[in-house]
Amino acid sequence: MNYLTHQLLNSEELEILRKNLEKDDLLWEDGKKTAGKHAAKEKNNLQLSRDSDLSLKFSGLITKKIVSNQLIKSFALPKKVHGTIFSKTISGMKYGRHIDNAFMSSGRADLSFTIFLTSKNNYDGGALSIEDFNSEEKFKLDAGEIIIYPSTYLHSVEEVLDGERLVFIGWIESYVKSIEDRESLFDLDAAGRSLLAKYGRSDEVDLIFKSYSNLLRRLGS
Repeated sequence: MNYLTHQLLNSEELEILRKNLEKDDLLWEDGKKTAGKHAAKEKNNLQLSRDSDLSLKFSGLITKKIVSNQLIKSFALPKKVHGTIFSKTISGMKYGRHIDNAFMSSGRADLSFTIFLTSKNNYDGGALSIEDFNSEEKFKLDAGEIIIYPSTYLHSVEEVLDGERLVFIGWIESYVKSIEDRESLFDLDAAGRSLLAKYGRSDEVDLIFKSYSNLLRRLGS
């Protein structure tokens, strides 16, 4: 299964986010409002209005952290981060098995991501389940961690049995559409950076980065 997990937000950033998201005057809406026709039948959660001042402010700040993170840039090759939403799932809520729309009003969905904002010990249930061709993995990450995975995978959020699950979700339109091509480029970039860090600049390292850049130029859109 092709995915990336990474600690993106620190404890100070999480504390600021949680204090603001716990305000009583926030407009939390039915999650079905932003779901596609078929996904809406499976969706039972709450989402912060995208047009609210708080959502616009913190969505922008988190998006900047995503696109400036070197590991994420190498893995996802982000052209555009879009459709971001703060989502809350409380006891009795879940999001059944579904697949994300290929095209949204905000952009093409090549990769989906979830950033966990509450400690995994603060709620029971609520794991993110992702299905590949012949496997299924469940993720319940630490607060501040992001998981990025292809939007082509079926996925679901298991029912929250107790407590509150707070996450930030969205989609990435990549410069490279193909999962396989992104994986090859990621491996090549990682190998080049590792050799550069271990041995310094060399003709061989230059050739690796030359090949990487030319492949990205050919495969990208």
